[in-house]
Amino acid sequence: MYVKICGLSEPAHVAAAVEAGADAIGFVMTRSPRRVEPERAAELAALVPGHVLTVGVFRGEDPPTVRAAALASGVRAVQLHGRHPHADFVALKDLGVTLVRAVDSGADLRCGAYDEDLLLVDAPHAGSGRPWDWAAVRGRPSGRWLLAGGLSPDNVAEAVAAAAPWGVDVSSGVETAPGVKDPALIAAFVKAVRDAS
Repeated sequence: MYVKICGLSEPAHVAAAVEAGADAIGFVMTRSPRRVEPERAAELAALVPGHVLTVGVFRGEDPPTVRAAALASGVRAVQLHGRHPHADFVALKDLGVTLVRAVDSGADLRCGAYDEDLLLVDAPHAGSGRPWDWAAVRGRPSGRWLLAGGLSPDNVAEAVAAAAPWGVDVSSGVETAPGVKDPALIAAFVKAVRDAS
């Protein structure tokens, strides 16, 4: 199962995610306690081996802003969080990066419907860290999609069983405080996913 660890801001935590076996690592370049500037994201992305996808996360920024940050940081994927219009994805297609559409369960849940490569289905209140009704989306998303929202090492196996996703994404569930990742929790999360899949 595909595993993305999001909201990383320290080299030690990037190393922990890579060592644990994460498939993708996210750098938040939008309003958030986990925000990093594109230059910092570039430093962190440089530490990530080629087989692990580096993802720049954006929410509400226009395509020119996203493009500039993606190019400055060198990430190999761009995640647009929230109800971005189809035109935003089309405008970024020529970047040649993996496009990720992150939405709540009320959106169109067909991966590729907006020309994205991956779909991420998040909690109704993204970033709250609270579990939600994962089973409610079972069978609805199509294609390559990641489940997010309130996941932790303790509940990810339950969430995977409930929703049957292609992959999972975690941020606050592997933190000791907002924006402060814990290498032990990162390792425990990846192990729990691997054991469950």
